[in-house]
Amino acid sequence: MELEVRHLRALCAIADGGSLHRAARQLGVSQPALSTQLSRIEQALGGPLFVRERTGCRPTPLGRSVLGRARPLLADMSTLVREARAAAAGADSRLRIGSTASRALAGWLRRLRRPGLEPTLQMDVSANALLRRVAEGQLDVAFVHEVEGSALHVPDGLRLRVLVEREPQFVMLPADHPAAARPVVRLADLADDRWMVDPTVDGEWDGVHRMLRAVGLNPRVLHGDYHTAASLVATGEVVTVCQPSSQTRPDMAVRRLYGDPLGVRLLLAARTRAELDAVFPALEDAYWEAARQSTAYREWLEGAGIRMLPRRPVTAAGTDRVEFVRAR
Repeated sequence: MELEVRHLRALCAIADGGSLHRAARQLGVSQPALSTQLSRIEQALGGPLFVRERTGCRPTPLGRSVLGRARPLLADMSTLVREARAAAAGADSRLRIGSTASRALAGWLRRLRRPGLEPTLQMDVSANALLRRVAEGQLDVAFVHEVEGSALHVPDGLRLRVLVEREPQFVMLPADHPAAARPVVRLADLADDRWMVDPTVDGEWDGVHRMLRAVGLNPRVLHGDYHTAASLVATGEVVTVCQPSSQTRPDMAVRRLYGDPLGVRLLLAARTRAELDAVFPALEDAYWEAARQSTAYREWLEGAGIRMLPRRPVTAAGTDRVEFVRAR
């Protein structure tokens, strides 16, 4: 049997749902049919992808590896289909967006979509790669984050607008972790935990390493993407830094780190001010909408005296909107 896109979708649905029952319901198939399909996929790949338990399914190491490759492939396939449909319909207006991961994306795209304009999205863990694509004309705009202490390599001529001057990074940990009982977690409380970091994200490993080293910690570190990290947090294997707008779940908690030791700057990049003006208000609205949906981040913002109002030129540092350009 050769793997097909539908097989990858089934694997991701099982991982996201946490059980064959929920995945089958999401996919619109019977649970026995999905179970048979999973067995065939596992046979084709040479090993079990999920551990079946009374409470559901969790990925095996092989499963996590396959899922880490499957998700980007599915995203690329969705982009291909959208762009092909737009071309077939004779669409003459395209807005090519690039972005690193953010919970604001869905709301941003929804606000930008209108008759005759269907934004396309290209995700990348590398902010530097996205900025290069904007400079080379392959993308119109890019929404990226810059880890403090690890400056991005901004090509000459790009115009940048700051959405948030310093967004604090929170920690994601298992719901039954002793530190999860408190609203603010000290790094010392996580001294015995394994951490997961994505080394392909520009500046992330350096930023986390500096943060831990500053308090004298040298924990065991695993490398993996955001989705794998979330799966391992849920099963109690690791803790990881996360965006403050990340959502708490029954099996995992999102908490503020004491002293806010790690932050990122959120930037929108384009070649002209007109391109920034065309999409920035929608991004700003979407970002604060996502912020309001996170209890931990909302409490942090309220404690810092930051109002989460749409279309307001405010950043997490309470400063005016900032814009600058790299001259050629």
